[in-house]
This record gives sequence, C-alpha cells and structure tokens, in this order.
Amino acid sequence: MLPNGRHPRGVGEVTDDTLQALAVAASLIACRGFDPDDLMARLVIVYSNNQQWFGPTSSAVFNLVLQGILPQQAAAIAHRKLDATRSNGSVMRGFPVGVFFAPASVPDTSIACSQLTHHDIVAAHSSAWLNLMTSMMCRGSSRKDAFQYAQSRCKNLEVFDRLVNYQRFAPEPSLDALLCAHAALFCFMNARSFKDALLSAINLGGDADTVGACCGALAGSFWGMDAIPERWQQDLDGYAGILSVARDLAFAAEP
Repeated sequence: MLPNGRHPRGVGEVTDDTLQALAVAASLIACRGFDPDDLMARLVIVYSNNQQWFGPTSSAVFNLVLQGILPQQAAAIAHRKLDATRSNGSVMRGFPVGVFFAPASVPDTSIACSQLTHHDIVAAHSSAWLNLMTSMMCRGSSRKDAFQYAQSRCKNLEVFDRLVNYQRFAPEPSLDALLCAHAALFCFMNARSFKDALLSAINLGGDADTVGACCGALAGSFWGMDAIPERWQQDLDGYAGILSVARDLAFAAEP
C-alpha cells in the first residue's frame, strides 16, 4: 500500500494477478461454470491492455492466440518453445474456481484452468491444492480440515511431498509454481490473522504480489472479508468493482 517500488506503481494499484483472477471470476459468473473458450478470450483482452505485468509463460501463450493459434494448442506450443511452463501465473489466478465450485469439482476444473496457459502438470496440481482448500474454507471448513482434504485429493507426488511437509521447508517467494504455492501455504498456515498472513507473505520479497495474492486468497477464504483491514480496502484501486465481482461470484457459487 505504498507507491513506487521496484516496478513503480501507485498506492493500491493491482497487477495481473488481480486482473486475471477477475477475468476467471467474470467468466464463471457469465457462463455459470468453466468455459475455456470464454475464459481464454477474457484473458487475452486483459493481456492486450496490461502486457507490462505479465510473465513469460502467459505472455507467450496469449501472443500465440493473438497470432491466430488455436487456444487449445497454444499452451503446448509455448511449453515446447520455452522448455518450461512451471511458473506461477496459473496458480495466482485460479482461486475463483475454489470459490465457485464445491470441492468435488475443484481438482479437475483447476487443472483444466491452469493448463489453458501452463502446460506443466506441477503448476496444475499446485493450483488444484490451493483452490481445493479455498473451496473447503469458503464452505465453512476449518483450516486443518481443508488442508487434510487437499492432501487426500492430491495426485502429484512432487506437489504432495512439498505441501504436506510445508513446515520442513523454508518459504521461497519464487516464480516457480510449487515454490510459490508452498510459500503462500506456509505463511497462511502459520498466521493468526488475515493481516499477519498477508504481511508475512509479501515481506518475503521475491515475487511478492503473487505470493501475496495466493496467501491472501487462502486467508480471505478462512477469515472472511471483515478481517481485511479497513484502510487496505479503502486504498485498493478499483475496490468497488472488485467487490461487485466478488459478490456476484459468491451468489453464483455452488453450495
């Protein structure tokens, strides 16, 4: 909530983490479910208007789509060109999936949503774990129960080992999808309040907006909106519009 920084911005200005999450939410609301074509179209528009914020994986995919490559093929082509698509862009945007869908539908939908841009399966399963916790906590589960349920549904051994044993590893605020998911989970699970969770996450440094976005989604799902400091809400750029989308998503969500 301070201006300037490494990538100069105004007080409360959002980055592509928020912009992409809003696109996911808007698509879920409009389509009453996950529609990959609708979502890709919305993400491409966001990218076209805000290219300065986007990472290499998402940028490569959206550029291919803008060049006429079929959306269903773009992620695989980008993966071959970049030789890796394990970055955290699909993790940071996926949380509306957890808000909208009941837990049973979350893993498969999260993986499909992630692989629209990130072909790497570790990125997909990292997103699925956090989204599943979000879905559980939005529907009244405790932090412990949400964690244990996500653990029981994880089908990727690398993601399972890192996140089940999150206390064994120091958090790294990395561009890597799994390391980012771990850092966010670590800060959330060890926090005593929404504010505590967010400050611990962003003050790790590194890819602070994305670790903060992921931790904030978990913390918001658990503690709720009333736990967000009032000044943070007042200073957030575009707060009224974000709140409107959030309310619409909540009303459209599955029980």
